[in-house]
Formats: sequence, structure tokens, C-alpha cells
Amino acid sequence: MLYKQVLLIISAFIMMIFGLPQNLQKKVNKEIVKTYNVENFNFTEVLIDSDLAKGLPSKFEDKNLFKIEAIGNLLGYAYLSKAPSKTAQFDYLVLLDKDLIVLKTKVIAYREEYGGEIGSTRWLKQFIGKKGGDQLKLGDNIVAISGATISVRSMTNAMNDFLKSLKILQNKNIL
Repeated sequence: MLYKQVLLIISAFIMMIFGLPQNLQKKVNKEIVKTYNVENFNFTEVLIDSDLAKGLPSKFEDKNLFKIEAIGNLLGYAYLSKAPSKTAQFDYLVLLDKDLIVLKTKVIAYREEYGGEIGSTRWLKQFIGKKGGDQLKLGDNIVAISGATISVRSMTNAMNDFLKSLKILQNKNIL
């Protein structure tokens, strides 16, 4: 019994430090290590004023935008959010370099039987190199996936909203 209480306290402490549920934090950490080629890093929340956040196309809530630093140097940013699929939502991650250019996108958790193909590295590579203000258009610069139409549209719309939000945050010198 004491062991379970200690484990619960440690888990709660970890969530307070990192700001994400442990299962998501593990996946995010793995992607950060691979993408930025670092073993140790600091992961701190970036707070967006609530009035400003309300006017942004993307959702900026508690614990979904983070600064990534190593040895006192800014490596980039991580944005974690949800987008709708046919009957549920999926979690996705966007990693940016220090100049706010997309380095990687990753579907962290997909909860549907169909449409999971959007999680393929090959499809998600389309977003690499995009930056605030870039426009994504399905069938133009984003390839469709047969059987995943809803999820493809949703991820494309989510990324468009995120890129618009990035541009606004850059213009206001917040990022």
C-alpha cells in the first residue's frame, strides 16, 4: 500500500514538473531526443496571454506550447494539440527549430480504426520546412490519402491554423 502511495506521489510530481501526462511526455521526449539529437534538455511551458490566445486560430491552452533548451541554448519549440477524426480526436506534436520552422510532425495517439495512415512518417514529411504564414492546401501542396479523408483534412486544417497562429505570435514578438 505504501509503495502505491509513493508511486502516485512521484507520478503527480513528474506531471507538475513536465506539464504533460506521463504517457504523452514519454512520447514527446523520445521525439525531442531523435529530432534535436540531444539526451538532456529542459522542457518549459510557454504561456500565452489568455486574451491573445482566444483570438488565435489554434488552441493555446495550459501545457501545450513548450520551449526546448539544452545547456542554456534554445533548440526550438514543441506544440502538442488535438484534432478531430471521424468520431474521436487524435493527439499530434509539432517540433519547431529556434527560427520557428517545422522540423517534425508526429501523430502521438490515434483513436480510430480507419485513417491512421496520417501517422505515417512519409505523409507527415509534407509539413517539414513550413513556417508561420505558409498556406497548406489539400490536393495542391498536401497529398490526400484514400480512406483517411477526414483525418487528412483535419490535420491539414490544424496545421494551417497553427502556422497562422505562429505568424501572429512572431509579429507580436511573443516567440
